[in-house]
Amino acid sequence: MLKGEQLINVEINNMKKLLIVLFMILASSANGQSPCGDDGLCVVQFNAGFNEANKVAWLGELNDCETKFIDIQTDAAAAGKYKIVVVPTILIFSGGEEAGRFQANIMMKMEATKDEVQEKIDEIIMEDF
Repeated sequence: MLKGEQLINVEINNMKKLLIVLFMILASSANGQSPCGDDGLCVVQFNAGFNEANKVAWLGELNDCETKFIDIQTDAAAAGKYKIVVVPTILIFSGGEEAGRFQANIMMKMEATKDEVQEKIDEIIMEDF
């Protein structure tokens, strides 16, 4: 009977490991979670070291929001999590959820202007009233 108990313990340990792996997969693929947290308005620029020449220099000049920069060359998981297909990409998060997206053109240059991104930020703020 000892072998039967050992087999049950092995099965339980395998199930625990499987549940842990499943939880880790689900947690890492959760969509809609802002890299800045779940409160307030946050604008994130995703770029890569190889595309430094096309970095959006005016991001820090935006009003009424927090800003953050993520280099997908050093944080490859972020590219998958936030579905970044071209750099630079600017994502606007409101309350932890994506509320706006601006992507570079085929030449990896941002075509959206500071005024266009600020207009989207202002629109999101007005919607919250």
